[in-house]
Amino acid sequence: MRDAVIVEAVRTPVGKGKPNGSLAHVHPVELLAHTLRTLVERSGVDPALIDDVIGGTVDQVGEQAMNTTRYAVLSAGFPESVPATTVDRQCGSSQQAVHFAAQGVMSGAYDIVVACGVESMSRVPMWSNVPAGKDPFGPGVAARYPEGLVPQGISAELIAAKWSLSRAELDAFAVSSHQRAAAAWEAGRFDAEVAPLDGVSRDESVRPGTTTEILAGLKPAYYDPGFAERFPQIEWNVTAGNASPVNDGASAVLIMAGETAERLGLRPLARLHAFAVTGSDPLLMLTGVIPATEKVLRRAGLTVGDIDLFEVNEAFSSVVLAWRQETGADLAKVNVHGGAIALGHPLGASGTRLTTTLVHALRERGARYGLQTMCEAGGLANAMILEAVR
Repeated sequence: MRDAVIVEAVRTPVGKGKPNGSLAHVHPVELLAHTLRTLVERSGVDPALIDDVIGGTVDQVGEQAMNTTRYAVLSAGFPESVPATTVDRQCGSSQQAVHFAAQGVMSGAYDIVVACGVESMSRVPMWSNVPAGKDPFGPGVAARYPEGLVPQGISAELIAAKWSLSRAELDAFAVSSHQRAAAAWEAGRFDAEVAPLDGVSRDESVRPGTTTEILAGLKPAYYDPGFAERFPQIEWNVTAGNASPVNDGASAVLIMAGETAERLGLRPLARLHAFAVTGSDPLLMLTGVIPATEKVLRRAGLTVGDIDLFEVNEAFSSVVLAWRQETGADLAKVNVHGGAIALGHPLGASGTRLTTTLVHALRERGARYGLQTMCEAGGLANAMILEAVR
């Protein structure tokens, strides 16, 4: 079986997903097209050689409908012969695109492929694809879970309660995310991965001055008397400060066979080593990163101690801290340049955003193995391991 390598990885700055956000004026197709153009410009690869473009988008409706990835390919100026498709594995959509792309290369179905993702949460707000009064789950799910499933914020609260995570711990982790992101920006560590757009060159949600004292003043974001009665164990510790914001952004990685990279004279950033996907309890919803991590390490023949850097999507502080308790990972190696709480979480773009940050961090730090994992709505998770190429 052939190996699959990443030869380039880029992302936009991440804007606030609000009408006054720095990227709210940019159509989502154009956000993604910008990363695709930058990807081929920086790599020097002729886009006519690309076998497929696989993109992730969560709310596939309105301006993000009709196979957004295809129109981003056309807007980017790629030849009409380059195909594209858009996938949805919720928050892990573009990480799933990486899995599909790499697996296609490894199997011989592709030689060169792009994995990417986009979400404009200012222009297409979360849940825009579920009209008011409509049930996206159906009667079979209702029968299987008669007490009803819950929103992600309640799942985050249930996780905090189950793993005995205090408000102080959740807030301290969030502050660390902002501090690391701010330090990374000041040190120029994002320069190699970010493609400035329309005068925007930095992630808009990073708050260098935030403190635990400031976060302690925030009210619970998801308090609901009905859920409080149903789940008396919840202490209502999840706030807007220790959860990821809503954002706009796009990201893309260029994947090809190792032999193709050698033939084209390209230096790979990393080899895609192993992959795993899992399903878990859809009530807790966000704990799949724990079995996914165990599964991908087992497939790779590695241990947590072998991993130099981790990227664990910071949907909520409680998700990462529960994952850390179960895996024993060293938090000093986790999201070393900050995570989604600070950098932002433009849903469909986050998977390849994490990959982009991880491959550049591996090279910068001279590290060997990186592990990326993401929780996803419905009780799902993706995990993969990258190995730096020297």
